Amino acid sequence: MIEKHIILEDIDPVVFYGVSNVHLQMIKSLFPKVRIVARDNVIRVLGDEEQIAKLEEDVEKLRKHIVRYNTISEEDILDIVNGRQAKADSVKGVLVYSVSGRPIKSRSENQQQLVDAFNKNDMVFAVGPAGTGKTYLSIALAVKALKEKSIKRIILSRPAVEAGEKLGFLPGDMKDKIDPYLQPLYDALEDMIPTVKLQDMMDKHQIQIAPLAFMRGRTLNDAIVILDEAQNTTTAQIRMFLTRLGWNSKMIITGDMTQIDLPHNQKSGLKEALSILSNTEGIGVVNLDQKDIVRHKLVTRIVTAYEAFDKAKQEQ
Repeated sequence: MIEKHIILEDIDPVVFYGVSNVHLQMIKSLFPKVRIVARDNVIRVLGDEEQIAKLEEDVEKLRKHIVRYNTISEEDILDIVNGRQAKADSVKGVLVYSVSGRPIKSRSENQQQLVDAFNKNDMVFAVGPAGTGKTYLSIALAVKALKEKSIKRIILSRPAVEAGEKLGFLPGDMKDKIDPYLQPLYDALEDMIPTVKLQDMMDKHQIQIAPLAFMRGRTLNDAIVILDEAQNTTTAQIRMFLTRLGWNSKMIITGDMTQIDLPHNQKSGLKEALSILSNTEGIGVVNLDQKDIVRHKLVTRIVTAYEAFDKAKQEQ
């Protein structure tokens, strides 16, 4: 009889154990000769060395399954323990899976161009109207890289356009004031990483979300760095941000030229950066349009209507 401790790393133990420990009870029934006691992310096992070795091997397979799919079923557990092939990717090109097990992948030709540009370049500009998936897909690419351990952290940033007097009137500390601007980034992450695991990764600074002003002076190594809503950066801000790129890192800069919220006397830093850097080696530029919109069908119609209005206004 020997005793071992198995550590569940990179997953939410609640997903592994199941609701009311139903998964854990199934594992115990499949290994009747091994005593299994679980607490938090540590599984204490006592029994025959050969049986424990088999349990360790299967637990690791189950853990990898959850890392990949964010979920696991009783059927998956039976398949893995009995040596059968568990759920396989039936959809090609999947980047990651949502917390509900939904495959996340490119859904249009231009979205696939974004994926390809990311794989080929260290810096990518993704420009297009609301709803084209540029931010969501960028975060999926970053989460995939973090899960595969090709990077050590994800850094997400947005300009807080109203920083200053208006922001000062909001209640709470600086985090409370800034968080509303960053909420779309939290929303995407919460769709791809279980809540408990996401909080743990943020506590360990594996995932960092910060306003653009907090990037000054940093060198960002071993990271995927995403700047969202870059159309609202000034020339100085985006220049500062782009020069933060460090070793073994990639940057994705997203923006929508039709939603510039800067004062009329300020030029969009994104617009200027594209004119300066679009032909620079190692930088990819992807333009998305209304054909790539993956939100409610009305969003496509709204974008199209406004584009027609803007065009008519320019022709007057």
